[in-house]
This record gives sequence, C-alpha cells and structure tokens, in this order.
Amino acid sequence: MKYLPLLITLILTQSLFAQTNLPIIKATSKKVAINDGGVLDKNAWSLSPGARPDVYTAGRTRKTKWVTFYTDLDSIRVKVKPGTRFNFVILLNGKDSCYTQIASSFPPEDPLKRNRVINDTIPFELTAANAIHVKGVINNTDTLNMHFDISSFDFHITKEAILKKKLLANQPDALAGKAEPNYNKLTKIFKLQIGNMIWNDPPVSATNLAAEGMDGRIGWTVFNDKIIELDYDKSLMIIHSQLPKGLKSYTKAKLGFTRFDPYINATFEIAGKQYTGGFIMDNGSAEAVILNGEWAAKQNFPTNLKVIKTASIRDADGGKYETKTVIAPVLKLNGLTLTNIPTIVLSSKIKVENTLNFFGNGALKRFNMVLDLKNDFIYLKPNKLFGVKYKGDS
Repeated sequence: MKYLPLLITLILTQSLFAQTNLPIIKATSKKVAINDGGVLDKNAWSLSPGARPDVYTAGRTRKTKWVTFYTDLDSIRVKVKPGTRFNFVILLNGKDSCYTQIASSFPPEDPLKRNRVINDTIPFELTAANAIHVKGVINNTDTLNMHFDISSFDFHITKEAILKKKLLANQPDALAGKAEPNYNKLTKIFKLQIGNMIWNDPPVSATNLAAEGMDGRIGWTVFNDKIIELDYDKSLMIIHSQLPKGLKSYTKAKLGFTRFDPYINATFEIAGKQYTGGFIMDNGSAEAVILNGEWAAKQNFPTNLKVIKTASIRDADGGKYETKTVIAPVLKLNGLTLTNIPTIVLSSKIKVENTLNFFGNGALKRFNMVLDLKNDFIYLKPNKLFGVKYKGDS
C-alpha cells in the first residue's frame, strides 16, 4: 500500500460525539490499514458506507496510544485514551461518506449511569458445544440465546437471528426474502437485559459467528472494570464489583491483552523440553487447544506426537492447508497441569496477525475462573469437569 507523506494528526482531548464538522480523509479502495499502538495490520479494515458509524475498537490498554488509519490516498492519526471515542469521515470515490469511529476498549465515563451493570448472579448452561449459554432480552420483548465469549467484545447477534426476530430497520422486502438484507441497519435496540443487568442503547452488531445453537454472543468489554466469576460446579456466572473472598485455593496469573483478546501464558512439557507461549482464551470455541503453526515452527514443536485426526481448511483466497490434531502429554498453566490434551496444530503457511495460540472451552471449562478486569489478573481452580473426557476423544 502506498502511504502519502502528508499525515493528518489529530489529538483527542475530549468527547467528539457532538462535533458537527468531522475530519475527512479520502479513499478509492475499501481496504484500510491500521496501526494500533505500533502494531500494523495492512488488512485490518474494510469500509462500510452503510454503517453510521462503523466502529473500530482499539486494542485494550490502560495507557494512551496512537491509532492511525491508512487509506490508499490518505491517513489520519488519533490519540486514544481510555474511555475516549473519535469520529471522522472517509470519503470513498468522492461520493460515499463512510462514517467511522475509533473507540477505546474502555467505555467512556457515564455520569448519568445509563448502563446499570450491577453485581449479579446469572445461571448458565454449558451446551454440548462447550458454550456458556445465558438468556438475553432485547427491548423488553425478544429473548435471545447468547453465549459469553471471553475473546469477543460488545454484543453480536447472528444474521439468522436478526431475520428471525425481524430486527432489520425499514427493510420489509429483505424480511420477506425478496431483497438482500443490509445488516448495518438494525432496528433500534434501546435495551438489553441479562439477569438483573441492563444496558441502555447497547452497541450491537451483526455477525456470522456464534457458538452452535446460539443467537449471538456477549463479549468481555461489556463488563469492563468488573470481576467475572465462572463457576462450572454451580453453573453460575457471577459479576462482582470487588474481588470476591475465598480465592486462596485458586492460582493467580497476569492477564495479557493483544488488541482486545485476553491471553495467558502456558507451557508444554514434552520429552524433557519446555515450549512456552501465549494462549488467547477463546471460550466460544468447543476445541481444547489450537496452536498457531508459525509459533509451532519457531518453537520446533515436536512433530512426532500421536496424531488422532487430520483435516483440511481453506483460507479466504482458496488456499488449502492441512491441520493435525495430536495428543500433547503435559500442558501447564497457572501452575496447574493438564494431561493428554488434544491439540490442533495449524499449518505454518497460514498467516495471522500474531503468533498466539488458543485455549478453547474444551480446556477452559475444566477450571472455575475469576477474571479480574479491574486489575487484569486471572484466577483458576480445577472443578468437577477437570477429568472429563475431551469432546469426541479429540
């Protein structure tokens, strides 16, 4: 991508929602590169003229940082502080105004306390696909089956559920199956309730991805600066304002973030050698462990482990890659040990933004968990599921 030498630098010192004369940059391509706090992703963003605004949530950090958008013609640099949002327009081909917002992953201070995220205890069901299933109610009428996904953010509703619940705004032909739906234009969702917690005017987006059988997902960002306790023994999701007591039997570790994905470090022990890496906590996935192929290659991860399954996947460009599921004998996290873990090893030819691996809920469900999002720590303790058979014995 060709970057122009002229860089528009804008320093955000206050909320700009009320701003009428928004900054404008130009583009002839929908592809936008983003440098988020020093990490450049050349394929980070695709312009959506129909979204008003199209929100980019910056990577989670409690520090001030710069976020830069690069189009094929122009660029804009924004100083992002926790709790801030910045609005601007990308003019596509001289005619389509793409209203865009860069938002901190921390919500802005709300002096009116419009969103009453209070302490609450919410029953959940662990589905056959290892999803944490809770009930959500929108606009006091429609009930949705939602799953809590630690690696997601805000609220997402599947396109299938949007059509089923008739959540498209002013699109009767689309609802009748006579026209292509515009999922950027949803019915006004003025309230979402889960348990006793209420979000007014919540950020809701359409998605193609949710756990099997679910209408949507709930991300960790809606509980920013709260403590989330997941008790699989009692099937309870408990939201705290302060760290609960009785954590002496838990192990504690620092919680890291890459963009907005929380991760923890873990170590494989195989044939007297150790292989340590970061693992994004993706409890929206039914799998146990997924290894980034590039990380595995750099670590010289053993290639002679017992293979229990092979599969092929394709990327967006049609490339076909083989994956293997192997049995890893020992994996330690937070001082706790998992044994004989089915581990999917991706091809090293699959290129991703970073070389982090993944813990799915096939592994994470084995621990009662406390996520301290006020101080960014995680607490784990083995539960009644610790020794259960892995899904499909794989």
